[in-house]
This record gives sequence, C-alpha cells and structure tokens, in this order.
Amino acid sequence: MKKKLIAASVVAALALSMGSVASASAHDNKGRKGEGITNILGGLVTKGTLTQAQADAITKAMTDARDAARVAHDAARAEHIKVITDTLGIDEATLRSRVEAGDSLATIAGAKKDALITALVAFKTKKIDAAVTAGKLTAAQATAMKSNLKDRVTAHVEATKGMGKGHKGHDGHKGKGRGGH
Repeated sequence: MKKKLIAASVVAALALSMGSVASASAHDNKGRKGEGITNILGGLVTKGTLTQAQADAITKAMTDARDAARVAHDAARAEHIKVITDTLGIDEATLRSRVEAGDSLATIAGAKKDALITALVAFKTKKIDAAVTAGKLTAAQATAMKSNLKDRVTAHVEATKGMGKGHKGHDGHKGKGRGGH
C-alpha cells in the first residue's frame, strides 16, 4: 500500500509540475487533447499502481491547473491591451481591427509611439517586480529580464504581425496572440 501511495504521489507531483508539458504533449494533434495522459493513467490503474480515484484526482488537478492558467493568461492579456488602448486613447475593437489589417502598434500610435513604449516598459517592469515579490523570479532573473526590456518592447511595438485570434503574434506563434510578453 505504501508503494502505491508513493507512486501516486510521484505521478501527481509530476503531473502538477509538468501539467502544461503533459497536456501539450499528451494529445494526437487531431483535437483530442488529454487522451495520451488518460491512456497513461488508465494503464497505471490497470497495473494496480493507481486506483481509479487517484487517476481521476490527477486528471481533475491537471484540468483545474490548465483552466487556471488560461484564466490568468486571458487576464494578463486584457491588462496588456488596456495599457495600449488607454495610452493611445482608442478602444479595443479599433486596436484589433488595425492590427489585423497589418498596422504595427507604432503606426497606430503615431506621435504617441514613445509614450506607448514607456507605458509598456513600466507595465512589464511592474509585472517582473511582482513576480520577484511572489517568489516566482529571483532578483538576478528580474535584472536579466529588465536589461533589454525597452528593446524588446520597442520591437513588439514596431512589429506588424497580427495580434488577433488565428493570426501570428509578434513572436511568430499562431494563436490568440502573445500580448503578455
């Protein structure tokens, strides 16, 4: 019984700490996310390493972690967009349509480009500092991230790739955008 509990604890810890890796790699690229991990857990239940209740708890923990990460990502993205729209004095719909039409943030900002860069650098600096306070980053990591922050923000502002769903973001990834960078 002790072996089973230890094995379940190890599997749960790995699943939670690597949830994004497991959920990202545990599908067949045909829209069936989670099938791979379900099969793995099912095999462990069949072998008697885990009970069905333990496998269900692991699956629920992974789902909850993925959902929480999605909510956090969406909130961070909304904050990022708000900094842009507030600085430029436009609404999100206008921003989205201009970006999807191929305009860079620099083009949209016009004379407010420097103000936008300053606002985004301040926003990202605040996020980095909060991550240090929360223990998610070390001071050294924060310093490294801040060292070229203005250059990265400027490159983002000058990029002409779309931010909207289905368009490639400024980093070339297809998806909802990567506005939190």
